[in-house]
Amino acid sequence: MSYCLPLAAIDTAVFPGSYAAGRQRWLAQLNKLPGHTRYRPYQCAGTGPEGEELVTDTVWIGPEDASRVLVLLGGTHGIEGFAGSAIQIDLLGLLAEGLVVIPADTAVLMVHALTPWGYAWQRRCDADGVDLNRNIVDFSSPLPENKDYDLLKDAFYLADAAQRKIALAEFEQQHGRVALEKAVSAGQYSDPSGPFYGGTAPAHGRRVCEDLMRKYELQERDLAVVDLHTGLGSYGYGEIICDHQPDSAGTRAAQNWYGDSVALPLLGTSSSVPKTGLLDYAWHAIMNERSCYITLEFGTFSTDQLFEILLRDHQLWAQSDNQQARLEHSKVMRRHFCPDDQAWREMVLFRARQVIAQALRGVSS
Repeated sequence: MSYCLPLAAIDTAVFPGSYAAGRQRWLAQLNKLPGHTRYRPYQCAGTGPEGEELVTDTVWIGPEDASRVLVLLGGTHGIEGFAGSAIQIDLLGLLAEGLVVIPADTAVLMVHALTPWGYAWQRRCDADGVDLNRNIVDFSSPLPENKDYDLLKDAFYLADAAQRKIALAEFEQQHGRVALEKAVSAGQYSDPSGPFYGGTAPAHGRRVCEDLMRKYELQERDLAVVDLHTGLGSYGYGEIICDHQPDSAGTRAAQNWYGDSVALPLLGTSSSVPKTGLLDYAWHAIMNERSCYITLEFGTFSTDQLFEILLRDHQLWAQSDNQQARLEHSKVMRRHFCPDDQAWREMVLFRARQVIAQALRGVSS
């Protein structure tokens, strides 16, 4: 991947003000692309706050028989779709202007708003409270347990934030920081109203991915999957998180393509702790030894702040009579996952261009 203008102007106006605006801009940019594209939408149940329809939009850019594919996923966690839209709109603009050239025998599969309900309502989860990034488990078998989540569950629902922080701090002091983060965020399957809930059946975004895998026979191709996320890690930095096994072909591919910036939760080198039911695992299952999946995670504020904001979000949505409070809290959610800061947004777009370039070079080499 090359930029005819390596320092092509970064326009933070590509960050949308809403899911509907992001989708409209994405579709408009799509119509400007030259060459072969194949558009495929996936309707999602429910509507947005203004009654708008909810759709996961996908496009295949390039030859349909390409043996190598860059898959760019946005909005796996709904509210993180603001940055996902911006990155995809930016890339579509560069492609339309000829500033980015896709290598020979390579295609780009772009997936916009994997969790459109969460994007529209400014939540991480879907309408059933399911976190798509904890949903990739075998629902025909006993579901994973998170006993430490169960121990802390009562604290999560305390109305007094100070008491809640004390309870979490006491757990951390007794069991350690990693144990606390796993208890809260590694994934749980017992509390539908709580955070990081993996559900009881495949979620919309999982079904979309599985259908795309079948429709495009992706198991027959070399894949570079980049899943766009925000909210965890150092402010403005795009961390490359690799959840392949450390000694696997996927990890070796990631290290070859992205270099020493690759971070592995299983080795403790990432801002992310190991988790259950990640979307990664659905893609790992179809990948050959020349493929890999990474999460590109753009940091914002502290993990403690992330936990506090999400716990409050789930409290409010568990109370049906708190519509105004929910709307107010959605602004807090938006600020955490997509800060209204010119510098942060410039860093996101610059780093995304860099990593997408590495992905395309890697998979096509």
